Amino acid sequence: MCSNSSINMERKRCNLLPEVSFLLVLTFATIFIVTSANTDQPETYIVHLNAPDGITFNKPEDRKSWYNTFLTASSTGSDVQPSLIHAYHNVFTGFAAKLSADQVKAMENMDGFVSARRERVYKLHTTHTPNFLGLQQNLGLWRGSNYGKGIIIGVLDTGITPGHPSFDDEGVPPPPAKWKGKCESAGCNNKLIGARDFTNGGSDSPLDDEGHGTHTSSTAAGNFIDGANVFGMANGTAAGMAPLAHVAMYKVCERSGCLDSAILAGMDAAIEEGVDVLSLSLGGASVPFYEDGIAVSAYSAIQKGIFVSCSAGNSGPVKSSLSNEAPWILTVGASTVDRNIRATVYLGNKDLLDGESLFQPKDFPQNFMPLVYPGLNGGEDAAWCAPGSLKSIDVKGKVVVCDRGGGIGRIDKGQTVKDAGGAAMILANQMMDGDTTEADAHVLPASHVSYDIGVTIKTYINSASSPVATIIFRGTVIGVDSAPAVASFSSRGPSSASPGIVKPDIIGPGVSILAAWPVSVDNSTSTTATFNMISGTSMSCPHLSGISALLKSAHPDWSPAAIKSAIMTTAGMVNLGGELIEDERDLPASIFALGSGHVNPSKASDPGLIFDIQPEDYIPYLCGLGYTSKQVSVVVQRRVTCTKFIPEAQVNYPSFAVTLGVGDSKSFTRTVTNVGVANSTYTPTDASIPIGLILEVVHAELIFSELNQKLTYEMRFVRDNNATVKAPYGEGYLTWGSDKHSVRTPFSVKFV
Repeated sequence: MCSNSSINMERKRCNLLPEVSFLLVLTFATIFIVTSANTDQPETYIVHLNAPDGITFNKPEDRKSWYNTFLTASSTGSDVQPSLIHAYHNVFTGFAAKLSADQVKAMENMDGFVSARRERVYKLHTTHTPNFLGLQQNLGLWRGSNYGKGIIIGVLDTGITPGHPSFDDEGVPPPPAKWKGKCESAGCNNKLIGARDFTNGGSDSPLDDEGHGTHTSSTAAGNFIDGANVFGMANGTAAGMAPLAHVAMYKVCERSGCLDSAILAGMDAAIEEGVDVLSLSLGGASVPFYEDGIAVSAYSAIQKGIFVSCSAGNSGPVKSSLSNEAPWILTVGASTVDRNIRATVYLGNKDLLDGESLFQPKDFPQNFMPLVYPGLNGGEDAAWCAPGSLKSIDVKGKVVVCDRGGGIGRIDKGQTVKDAGGAAMILANQMMDGDTTEADAHVLPASHVSYDIGVTIKTYINSASSPVATIIFRGTVIGVDSAPAVASFSSRGPSSASPGIVKPDIIGPGVSILAAWPVSVDNSTSTTATFNMISGTSMSCPHLSGISALLKSAHPDWSPAAIKSAIMTTAGMVNLGGELIEDERDLPASIFALGSGHVNPSKASDPGLIFDIQPEDYIPYLCGLGYTSKQVSVVVQRRVTCTKFIPEAQVNYPSFAVTLGVGDSKSFTRTVTNVGVANSTYTPTDASIPIGLILEVVHAELIFSELNQKLTYEMRFVRDNNATVKAPYGEGYLTWGSDKHSVRTPFSVKFV
């Protein structure tokens, strides 16, 4: 969603809802696998099958009947009867069922059985961002794509709020004839064309009682709403990235998490019903692709021409902390936007130190109050302002400094201060958080400040005999020239599942994103146009989902790989101040933080050249990962025998990840398709080459005579044995330029 503020969502919490509802939003958690010592104890298994030769299924009922033969045969001699939970028809051939380990064992010798694994639990990983991203009414990409009309975005999340004005269908045509979806809720229309629930076997409602799904859906495709704001802040016209596209919600998450079986069922239905884009702001820890239900389902989706956008995860700035690493998925990291909801800390020594808070009380006294840091003498819990930790500390009428972290929500810390009689809170980042701050709906006057500013404040407390402070609330500030910057929480590469593919692919707005919410967070009950501001890669993902919908509308003949290529090769590398995009440390962000760069929707619509990939091109890549033929078959959903193997960097990807030992020279080809000007010539116009690398380009002139013509070039990466390499990784880029276009391909080099 968008207004005079920003659009991103994931780490933020609403003080009106219980804490558990935000564990989904706040935390990027590892996948939990429940094991049992009792082999008769039933658990949910995901079972992959291959239909025996000569057997075809004309109807879903026929396939389901065949699935039931596995359950019947496996139950022989068992006191526990297996039960089918979901039958899959599109993401793969197979089912989810309650089974004991012995029953799974009994299936292994049946004709058609491929594999079975225990179900995993995944976790959920914006009003100004259209302007920030250069999207303007009646101009450019919005006009050229007709605002996404006719495109269906399928969102897998916590449900949706049908009556919200963001899902009004004014100006939205009826869905295309291909749409075969269902609405299991009142309030569907030409905008919200589908709403289904796959939690608890579909026994619940697709309505959103958590908020996350409403927020992500409106970020991707919310309609125009004037006067959108929270607490009067970030006021403006809200709109999703594709404001006239259709939305279909597949509820697969509850407050406890997102079950693997439900996610697969949601994606299975979305493929069947005719979505064009899938948006998943959820994920788990890195596993091989054949064990990753999202990766397997996404492969099935791209075979049908469906674009898949997923959040990178919120475990940054830790290295190799990514989710959703498959190369056929667009993996999206989070960036800041150029808007602050400013709350300035004013110290007794006259220092003015800027922070943020969505709650901006107009009557907060500007006189100095005592300033205290409970962590000085109260221990770690007091430093974190953990619940109950301030009972024995005198904070009444004082400004209290609380450290971020400790597994305690930011708003919960403020509640602890408020309960103890504190007048205001300064929330100070830890070192790993750097300067990424967020505008939260705090329960008392507060300011969230960077790590450096927190150190400055604590230094003042230690040096002053009677430290004092107050907070000056300055409202919405637009034009912060350090934006975009990579958010500290945004998960980083290199990829664990496939180190030869650069991930994340792209970054997009994900910090303090204003978008639709089921209920008011500022006690404003006079309107149904309720909004909230939250942060996370959950917020950046639907930005890219909506942008991909615009590109699909403008270029209906482009494949999912072509759309991804256009987004990546046109991405920006500098902030509004003209400097290289930085990370939370105020240092130039690495390729493993920002991927190809920050999305530029207008340029992505006219990339000049694209790197296209057909689904079958991934088969020799998967074999090259060392997967067995059986494991590759699980991913591609047909019998495969690995006879051809290619290194990861040989995939026709819009970036490179290369490993070089001493004396190594490695060559990889890329094939580009001309989608710009028929008669055009491209040559290398710019390059950045790290110490230790010699880069050679074979066929360094690409001369095109027609549109959709394909040409191939070769990149040769040579280890410079005369150079002293001090870092394990180097990075750079090569830019191909013509008279009208610039096509940038970044690369990473691991020196071993």
